[in-house]
Amino acid sequence: MNTVNVRGLEIGTGRPKIAVPLTGAAREDLIAQANTLPGLGADLAEWRMDCFAQVENGAAVAACLRDLRRSLGEMPLLATFRTDREGGAHPLSAQSYAALNETVLSSGQADLIDVELFSDGDCVPHLIAAAHSAGVSVVLSSHDFEKTPPKDELVRRLCRMQELGADLLKIAVMPRCRNDVLTLLQATEEMLSRHARTPLITMSMGDLGMVTRICGGFFGSAVTFGVATQASAPGQLPLERLHTLLSLMPFPN
Repeated sequence: MNTVNVRGLEIGTGRPKIAVPLTGAAREDLIAQANTLPGLGADLAEWRMDCFAQVENGAAVAACLRDLRRSLGEMPLLATFRTDREGGAHPLSAQSYAALNETVLSSGQADLIDVELFSDGDCVPHLIAAAHSAGVSVVLSSHDFEKTPPKDELVRRLCRMQELGADLLKIAVMPRCRNDVLTLLQATEEMLSRHARTPLITMSMGDLGMVTRICGGFFGSAVTFGVATQASAPGQLPLERLHTLLSLMPFPN
């Protein structure tokens, strides 16, 4: 399986890398959050653009990206707009969603962008091609905040992401019972052992699924998400605690 190297961070080998969401609504709050990350043990930052009050203002988005790059230094930056249908904080039309990601790509400040698998129309192949032309890696994602689909469906989605040319394949689901947590882990292991050519990011959300944020690396998940100030999804662990737990585990290379 190939790994993804972003600013010297190799994703897909060793312990899962820790991503921390930046969720400030105002520019000054966002930058204050970013300023703390380089010294906290995070591996990469995720700007949750759907939390930003001026997300539909392209100039404000571009200015924030420049500020974030200065604050983060060489820490990789993932730019994510999570749509409201997949658990995000702000509704956005398909046209505006594409335009926002194009603004991110043209800024030259983000290292990765998140694109949702079930985006409307030809948005997915268009944004993947545009990102790769700009030298930006793509996290193709699918989120289900209601349930955990069957294992075969999860594997099918991950395979589809890979076919579309994503650099990292991401699925997050909500468990209703302990067996749902096992379903997510089994799908991850099956994808890794039978199909994956690029790294996976998988997790089961909420308190019930919290264990997957710690042990997911044993089954094939290459990135986990921790909290520095405010969680962006249910079940995320505080960064310091997550870093300690992962450092104690002998993850396979």
